[in-house]
Amino acid sequence: MRRGIDSLVSTVRLNYNLDPIDKGTLFLFCGLRKNKIKGLIYEGDGFTLATKRLSNGFYSWPNTTAEARQLSWEEYDRLISGFTIDSSIKELL
Repeated sequence: MRRGIDSLVSTVRLNYNLDPIDKGTLFLFCGLRKNKIKGLIYEGDGFTLATKRLSNGFYSWPNTTAEARQLSWEEYDRLISGFTIDSSIKELL
């Protein structure tokens, strides 16, 4: 995933019809290989973009914008800790 802040802000606006400047809202994105996620958050004076890549396995991630959903902080914590919100990580072959 090579997309930066400006491109992800546009994605939030155009694909999801949401306001990326909604302070305190973390928007998560996943690359095609599904082993890396990016988090975009507006902190009042600018955006922060963070990336996490799994060493092994990949994330269970929605395939379409229609499948996108809101996560609880508990689900986010499981996801960022290397688990899927379905409680298992599929291994890469």
